[in-house]
Amino acid sequence: MSITTKFRPEDLELMKEKGISQEVVEKQLNYFRTGFEFANIIRPATIGDGIIKLQDSEIEAFVNEYNTAIQDKDIVKFVPASGAATRMFKALLEFKNDLEAKDSFAEPDLEKSKGLVADFFNNIIHFPLYTEIYSEVAQKLGNLDVLVANKEYKKILEATFSSNRLHLANRPKGLIGFHKYNGEVRTPVQEHMIEGANYAKDKNGKVNIHFTVSPEHLNQFQELTDVYKEVYNKRYEADYEISFSTQKASTDTIAATAKNEPFRKEDGELLFRPGGHGALLENLNDIDADIIFIKNIDNVTTDRLKEDTFKYKKALASILVDTQKKIFSFLERHEAGESSEKLTSEVIEFCMKRLGWSLGEELSGLSKEEIEKYFFEKLNRPIRVCGMVKNEGEPGGGPFWLKDGDHRSLQIVESAQINFSNPVRREIANAATHFNPVDLVCGVKNYKGEKFDLMEYRNENAGFITHKSRDGQEIQAIELPGLWNGSMAYWTTLFVEVPVSTFTPVKTVNDLLRPEHR
Repeated sequence: MSITTKFRPEDLELMKEKGISQEVVEKQLNYFRTGFEFANIIRPATIGDGIIKLQDSEIEAFVNEYNTAIQDKDIVKFVPASGAATRMFKALLEFKNDLEAKDSFAEPDLEKSKGLVADFFNNIIHFPLYTEIYSEVAQKLGNLDVLVANKEYKKILEATFSSNRLHLANRPKGLIGFHKYNGEVRTPVQEHMIEGANYAKDKNGKVNIHFTVSPEHLNQFQELTDVYKEVYNKRYEADYEISFSTQKASTDTIAATAKNEPFRKEDGELLFRPGGHGALLENLNDIDADIIFIKNIDNVTTDRLKEDTFKYKKALASILVDTQKKIFSFLERHEAGESSEKLTSEVIEFCMKRLGWSLGEELSGLSKEEIEKYFFEKLNRPIRVCGMVKNEGEPGGGPFWLKDGDHRSLQIVESAQINFSNPVRREIANAATHFNPVDLVCGVKNYKGEKFDLMEYRNENAGFITHKSRDGQEIQAIELPGLWNGSMAYWTTLFVEVPVSTFTPVKTVNDLLRPEHR
């Protein structure tokens, strides 16, 4: 792509520092002008048509096969954990700002305020954070319970959110106390460490967990995991290997004005922003492992409800390894020179029955040699097995069949990728029966044991544009193709139904009052 934007020398220096080429920046600016293509969804993936529903006996069989399946595998649990907890406390912060605007130290009728705020104060004693908040507020203002009884909400919130020690609004979500066990408060990081010991331990007892974090919080994560490695090594007879990475500056994206021109800060410097979770594809690409479990930092539950998570994670991993074995066998036979109707027939049957492919249009008019080449190219790719939960109203992307030329494929699609103004696309989206809880098991090596370059299997055109504000001005920002959306567009994909008990995210602080977190 030719460079049409006039960049200043200092712009070029900034791009060089970040490791971003002019061509990439120009391409991003062009997306603001032309927009991204909407996903060409043709129907939702459903049970029997893209989503596998396992019978109890099949789940049990896959779980029983797990230890054998991972016998010689290197395993990593990959946890995106860079998000701050700001959204968790959004309602409380807004309520605090409202009170300050009124210059009032009390809210006479809390029930008339936002329901989330009322629920928070009415149940404050039940939060794992209560001890921390009580200690901080009591030190500054006196007894917290008395303050709540006297409706001194503004004082409580000011003491809580102005605390340099608590730093709640900007603390990473992974370091917030989520669960309480007989006085022990656990963060999501600790819960993921415990999960790892139960389904991501290799034959030598090693539990390898990788967290992606923000640079400013790296030390806090390291300090916490260093402490609990010692505790959990003994408790779970595990040898923890904890590693971290941060989002690379080279994955930042340029911001634009409402007129699609590069946005500049007050000092004239170009504004680059983090490119969303799709930027983590590069972090994932750096992981050298046979099996990679992926799960978001806030999707954890308490010990009494973890069993379903353990069971289905093992089942998904066994399905991955079983699928790999069959695909690798086909590819090895092909490489050895086998060229027969028997092999082609086996491959077609496998692709249709196991992977759900419809092959009429793809194979139409191809010669025998072209068909063999087609299957080798389509099967020699990274593989992912994704858990899918029945749609019960939770927000998030969903599983769909997409059409790309003559090829149909299973994809996870975010709402922002769907053209809801198109009645047909809207009807397809609304007919979705399942949604994506971010529950993936991935195989990123080929049949020779060589690591795929994951950057080659993404759809760069599957990003989307978001609208933000900065210093009172509207800006446009680009979200890179999501890690489990466009970044995995050209992977071999299987969707498997998992129970809703395996999906327990925490989006607001009041979610911690749900039964699965108590």
